[in-house]
Amino acid sequence: MTEFRPNRRAALRLALAGSLPLALPACETPVRLAAVPRGRSSQASVLGLPNERFFITEAAGQAAIGEEFRTAARRMIGGGPVDLAPFDLLGISGGGENGAFGAGLLNGWTQVGGRPEFFLVTGVSTGALSAPFAFLGSSRDAELKAVYTDITLKDVAVMRGLLHAALFNDGLADNTPLFNTISRYLDERMLADIAAEYRRGRLLMVGSTNLDAQQPVVWNIGAIAASGHPRALETVRRILLASSAIPAAFSPVLFDVTLDGQRHQEMHVDGGAFAQVFLYPASVGQARRERIAARRPLPPARAWVIRNARLDPEWANVERRTYGIAGRAITSMIAASGYNDVIRIYNATQRDRVEFNLAFIGTDFDVPYDKPFDPAYMRPLYAYGYQRALRGDAWVHEPPVV
Repeated sequence: MTEFRPNRRAALRLALAGSLPLALPACETPVRLAAVPRGRSSQASVLGLPNERFFITEAAGQAAIGEEFRTAARRMIGGGPVDLAPFDLLGISGGGENGAFGAGLLNGWTQVGGRPEFFLVTGVSTGALSAPFAFLGSSRDAELKAVYTDITLKDVAVMRGLLHAALFNDGLADNTPLFNTISRYLDERMLADIAAEYRRGRLLMVGSTNLDAQQPVVWNIGAIAASGHPRALETVRRILLASSAIPAAFSPVLFDVTLDGQRHQEMHVDGGAFAQVFLYPASVGQARRERIAARRPLPPARAWVIRNARLDPEWANVERRTYGIAGRAITSMIAASGYNDVIRIYNATQRDRVEFNLAFIGTDFDVPYDKPFDPAYMRPLYAYGYQRALRGDAWVHEPPVV
């Protein structure tokens, strides 16, 4: 997600009121269970499902997610050669309030027609919040619109005192309101619908970052939904919260896991710490390249990437202050990371002969950003994405610099 911008005046007042730890009341710091030991993260389990998640930086994780794709494809086509089935793949990036762009784009796409049923939908951060709606299709358009046009900051977070949060807590803001917002929409019925689509052979995957292991984790939301596990709904809600938990700004999400019969806890934050957007695994691309090398028929495939951000630099007059300099540097790194992710996916699709389609916020959107999760910004951005879809100029086939 985009940077979280706490009110500077409030922060200054807090710092001036009590800048020394001795002036603060005694407080307990957050505690947790022991982390999973070094090198064992991929062997730990949340619900005991063999395919509940994938550690894609490991060879075993790549093999497992590749097998999950093949198994899902066999279910979808109901027989026949799996490697000849056509597929549409959608990746939705992070971007905080800018997720309103992707929501408007998807709903406008429904209106104009031609929106495919995606074999795969992936999401990171705000993209994780919109991915279940995109996965279930146009029947969820009204809810998707409400998420990005009706909510305000109070539906996302409650600010903590800056100094108190820095010394005694695990984030500048309490994101319990966001969990409650997720829970209002992601109910038993929605989970059942996701499970039904997974059984048909479609995949919904969300990325988070395991801070202990310093690894990206891809969660298999459909498999969890279809498991029938009594904690499936709560787990999926917490996964979406974790994927959106901006490090230091929001509290991380702790997952209770089991390893060798012992309980541990993992600390997860925003998936954007590793990647702003992801799509199909390298193992799937390898299978396509093998067909190309053998001159065998190649199934058609289309990649759709929604970048909930601009791709051009956003100018700002940076104050010569520590807070301003650090904040600007962080947003610059996030922007660069997001652009690099787009280039990475583009290069992979060109290599694997997958049609590439990219949508992003253009320079023609000029509504000023004033404060986090402000409907005065999000509603015009939703309308902008919607109109871009109606005009038919939302998608390009290569990143602008390319």
